[in-house]
Amino acid sequence: MQIHVIQSGQTLYGIANAYEISMSKITEANQLSAPSNLVVGQTLVIPLNGMYYWVQSGDSLYTIAQRFGTSVSKLAEINQQPLNRPLQIGKRLYIPAKTKQSAEVNAYIEPRGEALSQNSLDSATEAAPNLTYLAPFSFQIQRDGSLKALGLDKLPSIAEQKQVTLMMVVTNLENAQFSSELGSIILNDPVVQNRLLENIIDLAKQLDFKDIHFDIEFLKPEDREAYNAFLRKAADRIHQEGFLLSTALAPKTSAAQTGPWYTAHDYKAHGEIADFVIIMTYEWGYSGGPPMAVSPIGPVRKVLEYAISEIPATKVMMGQNLYGYDWTLPFVAGGPYAKALSPQAAIDLARDRRAAIQYDYLDQAPYFNYWDDLSKKHKVWFEDARSIQAKFNLIKELGLRGISYWKLGLSFPQNWLLIQDNFNVIKR
Repeated sequence: MQIHVIQSGQTLYGIANAYEISMSKITEANQLSAPSNLVVGQTLVIPLNGMYYWVQSGDSLYTIAQRFGTSVSKLAEINQQPLNRPLQIGKRLYIPAKTKQSAEVNAYIEPRGEALSQNSLDSATEAAPNLTYLAPFSFQIQRDGSLKALGLDKLPSIAEQKQVTLMMVVTNLENAQFSSELGSIILNDPVVQNRLLENIIDLAKQLDFKDIHFDIEFLKPEDREAYNAFLRKAADRIHQEGFLLSTALAPKTSAAQTGPWYTAHDYKAHGEIADFVIIMTYEWGYSGGPPMAVSPIGPVRKVLEYAISEIPATKVMMGQNLYGYDWTLPFVAGGPYAKALSPQAAIDLARDRRAAIQYDYLDQAPYFNYWDDLSKKHKVWFEDARSIQAKFNLIKELGLRGISYWKLGLSFPQNWLLIQDNFNVIKR
């Protein structure tokens, strides 16, 4: 696959000619809503086997081979370039596709009530070929150890058709908030615990879930060891029934990090108990905070490097957002919340507002500014092919188990193309 960044004056016709591919293939791959009106700074994924590179001043076969992880001899042979002849600036070289790694991919999906929207169902159907797990969010623990019902609609049939493992997400959500009080009840009352585990196992068998996923957050710091003990107890019961057990963890950078989102999440213990963990490496930029990249590569790297110091890398899945935010400026704490939007919607907004998309190479994330009809300035941070490829490179560098997306229903077709280009997705 080739990632192409739109420059001023470029057209789809010219780009298609440069890559010797049809405009319709590029349009279809990227689900372009306005193929005749591309946005400066917008990325396109060109559906090629391998990629092309145009020689620049100072390049040599050696430096290009090093850059793209191939050999000089292979590069010379494929492009019929004599080893003893200097490269001509502007010459197009074909770069062969790299060997793909195996990885697991999860995506959360959030039913509302008894049925999913058609958009969410379509999103699940599109993503399913590229998923190991599909995780309906969520089965909420009740104070008596029962579980609040969750409508799955057609998700089980979609999962079955595409060989996707259903992940049963169990949370301590209460009144739409993670509840430390509810968490404390569950983690310290053996009778409620036993009832909860029985209900989980019965429901998992009934609905054909194969992984039990505990996303228990905002716990009291003093419940850290109680949570570890509960997970050990749960793992014994769940593994006896042949299910996997996984957990979701807040993004920490050290064991000493404290606070209601962090203290009770013991990375080392989860790494020993769970079959795998999902690290929620997103929401640095969030709806109630100042504008910034949602998952900047530097902070994400720091969290994951700490994680693999406590947990085997083969058990760690990197969390990744499928959305961005649109902030109204100037930012005022407690003021209007930023609006979430999909990568596709961000591009459409940039086009409508005649805004060029820029790229922050430190954070590895795209952004743009615009003015609305009320003369209010806005800043938008979102995801594109470049930012997601940077995350895939990090997964491969650190040897992680894979990636987990929050959440389906927000259009980002380039992500799934690049999943296919980078990984052989494991099916369980």
